Amino acid sequence: MPRFEPFKGVRYASEVDLDSVLAPPYDVIGPEERAALVARSAHNCVRIELPADEDGRDRFEVAAGLWGTWRSEGVLRSDPDDTFYVSRMSFTDESGETRSTTGVIGALELTPPGDGDVLPHERTTPKPKGERLNLQRACRANLSPVWGLSMAAGLSDLIAPGGNPDGSPLGRSVDDEGVVHELWALPADRVEKVKAVVSASPVVLADGHHRFETGLNYRQELIDSGVSAPGPADLIMALVVELSERELTVQAIHRLISGLPAGTDLMPALEPWFKLTEAGPVDGTFPTRMIETGSLGVVTPAGAWLAQPRPATEEAAEFPLDSARLDVALARLPEHELAYQHGVSNITAAVDSGQAQAGVLLRPASVDIIESMARQRLRMPPKTTFFYPKPRTGLVFRSLA
Repeated sequence: MPRFEPFKGVRYASEVDLDSVLAPPYDVIGPEERAALVARSAHNCVRIELPADEDGRDRFEVAAGLWGTWRSEGVLRSDPDDTFYVSRMSFTDESGETRSTTGVIGALELTPPGDGDVLPHERTTPKPKGERLNLQRACRANLSPVWGLSMAAGLSDLIAPGGNPDGSPLGRSVDDEGVVHELWALPADRVEKVKAVVSASPVVLADGHHRFETGLNYRQELIDSGVSAPGPADLIMALVVELSERELTVQAIHRLISGLPAGTDLMPALEPWFKLTEAGPVDGTFPTRMIETGSLGVVTPAGAWLAQPRPATEEAAEFPLDSARLDVALARLPEHELAYQHGVSNITAAVDSGQAQAGVLLRPASVDIIESMARQRLRMPPKTTFFYPKPRTGLVFRSLA
């Protein structure tokens, strides 16, 4: 079962304004947002997590230099004791209900996929891993946590936020979407219990598959170079959340279709696999109508349709998931390009602007299906789930040196 350990976190000094220095996950930051983050503060963690060449220096050299300088100057400080950190992300959902996701940040054992009980959640799409490996070599640190889902019942109650004697968190920040991110130190009397609970059940990787693979590659490099094990590189910083309906908000990742040959009529091509019903404009009720009718949604310049899978589609789909149902139809289309996009408005904007020929809206995977597939050690199709909200980078770092 996976080993899970506390560690001495590296955090921004208490006098630093966290709202100015935290950042979203590196893989959702575009050039304009990166520039805006840097403009907020010269100490914004995006300069390390997503570095850029500066003053004639390579970006990885820049990141390593900033990591060292900020620590020596006291902008970043190491906690004195090994600690589990409780993370809570609170937000108001579309229905106006206040929700939160609470997890524990620690160091999770690195095991190759299939060799242990840290289980991949989805098949991954190809992505260059050299960038992250070069960054880890340069900084010798875990700069952002991977996200794991623990199948251990009761973890949420065990890590209910505690912390400082006055009850205040170690850090608190509100992101641009209004999500409140808070961090506490887990009380010392709960540390062994958390280690035991997390280590008693498999952990499913919800987000961060490529960073996990980078950690494995970095550890192997150290072994090949003669560095003896065990060591800090045998583990990776991870936010572990109980796999439960109460803790998780699962949204869908939708599809954008482009590059179809001229003259391709998409709707007749989809018709053998879906019962298509004209649905009018894509408004705030559209996702609800999809769920009520058991349908996907298809958006084109000519209008929108509800697409109810036919029995043959359900039978041919690898899994009972919209991503798998759609794959059945996509495999029969002429050669095309497929892109992934979160958010209904982003899909409609891409179609309206001509960026894509069509968009397909999917329904979210249920927590029950996620757990069922995890227990069977099955991987979902790529980009099936979008776990919301996303942890901010910069609340805590983990040094490997």
